[in-house]
Amino acid sequence: MSPIPGLLIYAGVIVAVLAVSVASIAGIAVWQTLSNIKPGVHLSHVRGTNEPIPQVGSIDGAVNLLLTGTDTRTGQGGFQDRADLAGSSGAGNNDVTMVLHISADHQHATVVSIPRDLLVNIPACPRPKGGIAGPVTNAMFNTTLSRGGLGCTVLATEKLTGLDIQYAAEISFDGVIEMSNAVGGVTVCLATNLNDKYVGLHLSAGEQTIEGSSALAFLRSRHGVGDGSDLGRISDQQLFMSSLMRKLTSAGVLSNPLTLYSLANAAVRNMQLSDTLTAPTTMVAIALALKNIDLNNVVFVEWPTKSNPAFPGRVVAQQPADNILAAALDADQPVQLSGKLGRATVAGPAIVTTPTATPTGTSTATPAATAAPGPAPVALPADVTGQTAAQQTCAKGYRG
Repeated sequence: MSPIPGLLIYAGVIVAVLAVSVASIAGIAVWQTLSNIKPGVHLSHVRGTNEPIPQVGSIDGAVNLLLTGTDTRTGQGGFQDRADLAGSSGAGNNDVTMVLHISADHQHATVVSIPRDLLVNIPACPRPKGGIAGPVTNAMFNTTLSRGGLGCTVLATEKLTGLDIQYAAEISFDGVIEMSNAVGGVTVCLATNLNDKYVGLHLSAGEQTIEGSSALAFLRSRHGVGDGSDLGRISDQQLFMSSLMRKLTSAGVLSNPLTLYSLANAAVRNMQLSDTLTAPTTMVAIALALKNIDLNNVVFVEWPTKSNPAFPGRVVAQQPADNILAAALDADQPVQLSGKLGRATVAGPAIVTTPTATPTGTSTATPAATAAPGPAPVALPADVTGQTAAQQTCAKGYRG
């Protein structure tokens, strides 16, 4: 096995979870800007009419959105010419697959990471260019994209999780550089120095703001973090995405239209969407469902797995933890982690938030009625690791 199989796709994972919402928020900003434009001057020699700006509310009901990343070299800048980096051509493999579940009441969200090395039974899949890819047993989950495209990854994910997935997006790894640059870098906490000669990663312990190639190296690193496994990288992806989400929802980013447009453009340039997701109104409606969810109620989890001596280097589903997680998702219930973090992270310092002061002379509106309490969260077994978007964790270096 190559020492760095499929690493580049981990760069695309930060785009994966938030790309749709980022693009949607930017879409909202565009429409809000357009709505403030003064009436135009009519040009008598030009025919045409101005269409009204659509009124869009948050999407109705629950949302299940699959986000996957490909390790393909095709069309990915100069990376396809680098002999030191393993990867695929054409469609590539889905070395990152996540499912974003937004509850029907839009009060909580769960992001499930499906390990690339998980052995599953893949159903028959229609190929994008015609024909059928037959079913296969005990196959690595990350082969679904190359077998039958984005639709095949959706079918395999539905079979694994039991969810009905309405939307899907495929992300290329080039997006990490563009998005991390657009947001001005992402601050990550490092419990120890991180060094990985395979990806050129050399970061000192403490808080580091990384972007561009540094962000790419951080997300690609396997040998430099945790136990040196692919599963360890999932926890660092969760760390990175949580920090990115906190930054994206901060006033400094959301109030800056240039940042929003740059993020949206970076996401769209590096995404292949399902036809259910191509309408801007749909993306905006999903963003509106996401935007008011408290970060404490956005939970990143890893699909529970265990090693199996019969399949060296691969993992199989961990029961009954996977059934408990699947049942909670199917029942649209919030989930609660046991507190056990992933293989490459440790607890970080608490995040201190300062209430936003009301500007002088600004009247305050009558407080909204308190929302009815939602369903009690399902306590997940310790086999299920992860963190919330509000939680700061720190990456730890590999000590193998």
